[in-house]
Amino acid sequence: MHLNRALNILVAVLVACLSLRALAQPEPIEITAAPDIQAHFQFWQDASGEALIDQVLTLPDERWEAVPNGSATFGLTQSAYWIRFTLSNQTQLNQNLIAELVYPQLDDVIFYLFEDGALVKELKTGDSRPFYPRDVDHPSMLSRVSLAPGEMKSVFVRVATGGSMIVPLRIWREQAFYETAAHELKLQFFYYGCIFVIILINLAVYLSLREKLYLYYALALLGYLLFFASIKGFSFQHLYPYVPLLHAKALLVSIPGLALFSLLFCREFLNTRVNTPRLDKALIGMMLFELLFLLSSPFLDYHVGIQLASFSALFFFSLLLVAGPVAWMAGVRAGAFFTLAWSPLTIGVLATAGRALGIFPENFFTEYAMQIGSGLEAFILTLALADRLYREREDKITAQAASLQEAQSRNVAQNLLTEALTHDPVTGLPNHNRFVWMVDQQLQQAPHGRYMVGLARITRLDEINRTLGLARSEWIMKRVAEQMVELAAGLPFIQAICDAQGREERVYHLSGDCFCLLVDVDKAGKDFSALNAALRRLAEPIWLDHLAIELHPRFGAASYPEHGRSAAELIRNAHVGMEIAPRDGNETGIYSPQRDIYNESRLTLMADLRKALQQNQTMLYYQPKQDLETGHIVGVEALIRWHHAERGWVNPVEFIPLAEETGVITQLTRWVIAQAAKDLADLHQDNPELTVAINISARDLESKELQGELHLALQQNGLQACSVTLEITETAAMLDPARSLQALNVLAALGHQISIDDFGSGYSSLSYLKQLPASELKLDRSLINDICSSESADVIVSTAIQMARSLGYRVVGEGIESAEIAGRLKAKGCHLLQGYWLCKPKPITELKQWLRNYEAEERVARAQPL
Repeated sequence: MHLNRALNILVAVLVACLSLRALAQPEPIEITAAPDIQAHFQFWQDASGEALIDQVLTLPDERWEAVPNGSATFGLTQSAYWIRFTLSNQTQLNQNLIAELVYPQLDDVIFYLFEDGALVKELKTGDSRPFYPRDVDHPSMLSRVSLAPGEMKSVFVRVATGGSMIVPLRIWREQAFYETAAHELKLQFFYYGCIFVIILINLAVYLSLREKLYLYYALALLGYLLFFASIKGFSFQHLYPYVPLLHAKALLVSIPGLALFSLLFCREFLNTRVNTPRLDKALIGMMLFELLFLLSSPFLDYHVGIQLASFSALFFFSLLLVAGPVAWMAGVRAGAFFTLAWSPLTIGVLATAGRALGIFPENFFTEYAMQIGSGLEAFILTLALADRLYREREDKITAQAASLQEAQSRNVAQNLLTEALTHDPVTGLPNHNRFVWMVDQQLQQAPHGRYMVGLARITRLDEINRTLGLARSEWIMKRVAEQMVELAAGLPFIQAICDAQGREERVYHLSGDCFCLLVDVDKAGKDFSALNAALRRLAEPIWLDHLAIELHPRFGAASYPEHGRSAAELIRNAHVGMEIAPRDGNETGIYSPQRDIYNESRLTLMADLRKALQQNQTMLYYQPKQDLETGHIVGVEALIRWHHAERGWVNPVEFIPLAEETGVITQLTRWVIAQAAKDLADLHQDNPELTVAINISARDLESKELQGELHLALQQNGLQACSVTLEITETAAMLDPARSLQALNVLAALGHQISIDDFGSGYSSLSYLKQLPASELKLDRSLINDICSSESADVIVSTAIQMARSLGYRVVGEGIESAEIAGRLKAKGCHLLQGYWLCKPKPITELKQWLRNYEAEERVARAQPL
């Protein structure tokens, strides 16, 4: 018992003696009055990485190797390293010192501070541990040491890391450290600020021009920011100090990320696909490698990832260093800029990689070489991009000057098309939208005047058309138009204006069988006898081939301001007045709110529609669109259908206009968007390239919720914005041109295709239509239905298609009801068609079966020999 206790005491004494011997061996780092402290240390390699401090203290001196300059680079290693040094205060003042290992990427660092052979402090730090707590709030590995005058303390440090083992030791006076750290921080954040500003500039240019080049460059620079912030420890310190694993993965992800986007930028900047195809293949191969590296980096071992990143960087930057001269030799001006920009960055990368692998020593250049190189690269490439923008601007100016001559010749075609779109092709009279514009202008200019909108409808036109044929029916309409113009010219109270060509307009062709005019009631006074006499003349038969053709016209009128304050209201109420006029005789039906047969019905119908939308009682039918070139079905148009519980099927012509007037249209559009997106996702299972067209109204464009509803529907069904086309009529777009243009630009920027529906059905400004972000024009059926029987209609359609194609629009013919019309449209250059000839609108289940049958018939047709 006593012998064991004596042996234990003896062992303890021997260990203490050995410990004191070990602590006493290193040459001390003397702290004198001199401002600089020359650091040096001794190190021992722990290959197993399992040695403890008690074992290290007993190591003989010959196992320790000296590093006289205070910095050692051991490269990529799995070993742990121990370093030791002694601090001796040779001054008469207390010294507050900071021992710094100037490499933030060390995973595991433990400081042991001994005073008189006793352990007085143990500090565990490193980027594999949470950032806090630390002796000093700084990315480097730091430990405070306080020395009284003449005092000496020994420090042992265990260092282990999965990456490159770099151990640069510096001993600082506390004040000098903070001053130097503050100065270095200013330089670092000046660098980060400059790079961030360049990123913002390139993003702004990308958002303005939509050129991928600037986006790739911004993302590449963002990768550099993440890389340097990670490798310098700033992101660990400020963004995720308690998640060391995220810090390690962020560094691994940043390396292939900056490489991938740098390669993409290089391809776009040098246009290697066209100028240097072989180089382009090499870039693509390197991009695939970096993409795989990027995807796998979150799952790689840190040590393996760092090794892979170091070696891949050599090949990646070497390839881009070669890319500039290759493109330059191929005659690409950008190659010179790229060579100048990439050379300093490549040198910096090689220096950084050599330092990490232990090839190059630890010094200021190897520590900051990559940042210096990246800063020079960013500056030079920014100048190059500015030069590119300048040259592109010059090219655009040249191109615009060249296009002026083309624009002059195009004006002739535009004037012809404007004439075709603002006048009826049969009678030559100005059409519906022209009349609406004229009336609204007159009411705005003289809001206190009194006016009357008068309508005349030839009720027997359909019967005449079916009996005598289209040609004779058109002759009768021309004769009626001539007669009305002649009669209106003798009535001074009929409002008249002149068009751009100086032609007088008094009578307007509102629709196929309806004419209209505007009466200035103040000029007419109370004497309408001349007007009534003119109406009686219109009611007389017209002689054709010795036949007296009875027209049976009906007349309606609505007064401003009693019956409406806009052209649309007055025309609508004049139609109602026509409905309530006696069917025998030639009396004019004057609108009366008390006799408006549509008011109560409208309110009831809209209430029922709201209820139907809430209870999902409406449904969508779809009409396919065929590509005339390939014969493939490329899209469908969503058409609302409503089966009323009491009224049965309600025609959309009845409830859509009412929905627009009452505001129910926004609720209806919201339901259509959600249902169409759901159905399109279902159709994509068999037809992934199919698109759907949705009709939107002027009220929808005014709604702030439209963009969000579209985004939600696309997100819920996994669809891209380009798969949903938004159709708007030219009339709706013209109601509020500025607001419509702004809303459509936003939708187009999100990726939606914009289609102008019912093109040619009314009056519109071509200069305005060209501003719309539309890619498609749908010719109204009223333009194309008569192209096989009317030479004038054929000329108008040809002109419209040629003009639309020259302006870069895709042309769609709708309402196609015969193979002959389809053939003519194809010959004229029309891109797509839809109509009953191809397929009637069908519910989703029937449409899917129809598509299968159509595809099967196509395959059979293609398999048959020509």
